[in-house]
Amino acid sequence: MSQTSYVLAYEPPSPEVSAAYLLSKLSFYTDAADVAADLQNGVAGIVVIDTRSAEHYARGHVPGAVSFPHKNMTAESTCGLSKDVVYVTYCDGIGCNGSTQGAYKLAKLGFRVKEMIGGLDFWIRDRHPVVEGEARGVYPADFAPDDCGCA
Repeated sequence: MSQTSYVLAYEPPSPEVSAAYLLSKLSFYTDAADVAADLQNGVAGIVVIDTRSAEHYARGHVPGAVSFPHKNMTAESTCGLSKDVVYVTYCDGIGCNGSTQGAYKLAKLGFRVKEMIGGLDFWIRDRHPVVEGEARGVYPADFAPDDCGCA
């Protein structure tokens, strides 16, 4: 008896089309493990932005992240930001679109952006450190996170 495949019901693209799409996808998104590695290594080319409210930021945020709620992002409020770095936005997680709204607003204003997929939820699931309070904090240089299995 032959089974119909749900996976193969739609023809996959050629390897070249897949590679182009996936490269594009990697241009838009990053993950908690890559952000953590860059923060731990002191990479100067990124700035992590917590797009949630200041109250949520104070309850716990990515070490080194700047609190910049997406609802406050305007041409005036971003005029002091550098266009020489990549801004990595995040929010609570997959049930929240604050990181998308923040990334969109920043991109529309001429800034280079990426979203951290999974937001703070995936950050915490991967057991990365969290800073409480209003201070940005710093990702600990000696912190040894669990291997996420991505490498």
